[in-house]
Amino acid sequence: MRPRRGAAGSHALLAALAVVLLAVGCAAPAHRAAPFSARTLDADADVGRCARLLGAFEEAVLAAAARDGGPAPVPGHPYLRADRAAAHLYGSDAPAALAAARALDAEGRALELARLPPPARAALAARAGGAPADLPAALEGCAERLRTADTARGEQPRALAVPDDYDTWKRVAGLYWLTRVPFAIGVRGYQADTLAVFRTPLERLPVRGTLQRFAPGEGAAPEGLDAALVRRHAPVLEVDVATSDDRIGTLAMDAGGEPVVDVRRPAAYVRTATTQVGGRWLRQLVYTFWFPARPRSGAFDTLGGSLDGLVWRVTLDEAGEPWVYDTIHPCGCYHQFFPTPGARPRPAPQTLDETAFVPQSLPAVGPEQRIVLRVASGSHYLQRVVVSGESPAGLPYEVRHERELRALPLPGGGVASLYRADGMVPGTERGERWLFWPMGVREPGAMRQWGRQATAFVGRRHFDDPCLLDRAFERAPQ
Repeated sequence: MRPRRGAAGSHALLAALAVVLLAVGCAAPAHRAAPFSARTLDADADVGRCARLLGAFEEAVLAAAARDGGPAPVPGHPYLRADRAAAHLYGSDAPAALAAARALDAEGRALELARLPPPARAALAARAGGAPADLPAALEGCAERLRTADTARGEQPRALAVPDDYDTWKRVAGLYWLTRVPFAIGVRGYQADTLAVFRTPLERLPVRGTLQRFAPGEGAAPEGLDAALVRRHAPVLEVDVATSDDRIGTLAMDAGGEPVVDVRRPAAYVRTATTQVGGRWLRQLVYTFWFPARPRSGAFDTLGGSLDGLVWRVTLDEAGEPWVYDTIHPCGCYHQFFPTPGARPRPAPQTLDETAFVPQSLPAVGPEQRIVLRVASGSHYLQRVVVSGESPAGLPYEVRHERELRALPLPGGGVASLYRADGMVPGTERGERWLFWPMGVREPGAMRQWGRQATAFVGRRHFDDPCLLDRAFERAPQ
């Protein structure tokens, strides 16, 4: 028998919700927190000058809504930005983690500076005492100067923390501990349906249009990417193309500042990442393919909307061979794992929380073999992973660096990010957000930036968690 909730219980729930909302609302920008907040009046004139310049830059970014939605600025140390890998590394190798956090900040700051309006850049250059062309070096020099000062004074951050992408207040308001039960049942139902598709012979999978293959082209990889490695592990997409929404393309901004996908120029956006397995760091290649939309199937379709995509990640072992593959859509949805013989799934815990869903295991993938991804029309659901020894024939796609999406050229000049400061792609909201909000995922169904992809409705899980694979898989005995 369920106990009745009296007035005291209701008051306790409201109080807890108020505390959560207050905590969310009180988060201050990193440069307004100590110790940085006192640096503008520092006894060291050089430190004070740099703090004022960096503080002015941060205020200009806030005023222009130009904040990058990626790695999180570290409170009190705005010359550092943390992703989940750096945050995890900080506990065992602080110098390496801080070096990574500085590099992330330098990248994010350069992108934000490019997105500032010209008058704001000119004002900052005047404050720095140089020409606008000298401003990037001045900002980076000041960031390094402040880092050096804090290190010398023993004022390094206690931790590198990355906020998760769940709103706890929604779970409190939505009675998560009760509502998660039907959601967990729904997740199990989706998994059962997916397994049925993966067990269907390829030749019996329905085809609405024409099967079209997209294969990696022969062009050079962007700076910062290993061309040979990226090309070797780049998948071939075999897509059921019924409309133009089923074609991958290059992202651009239109005259109204809205993202569009140019399907005349197929592309894969690639980045590298790292994960820790058994105490060792492994390299990852992450390929993202963009479709113009997931078309709505009717007036009550809550999943359709502008932009859609497929993310394919390859985790390499120490020898550079595939160990585990996994995939999501850019919304963080539909997380699936595909282990090779070198990886063995760990026993799943007895929990309602979502665990690693493995619809298919793969054989070892040789140097001359290629992964082929069969993709459905409309939903762009992955239906099968095939290891093929054939030449990767098909329409060639270009390999581009994912960083480009954070500085897309505008038709009238300047650049803009595909993402808002919260990591979401504006205009890609889905109707499902009105149904799924009790699970706490921010804007469920909306496309989002790397590092902001929550992948579980029941439980808490992020695609870029460096311990994710280690919790789900172990090395198979040789």
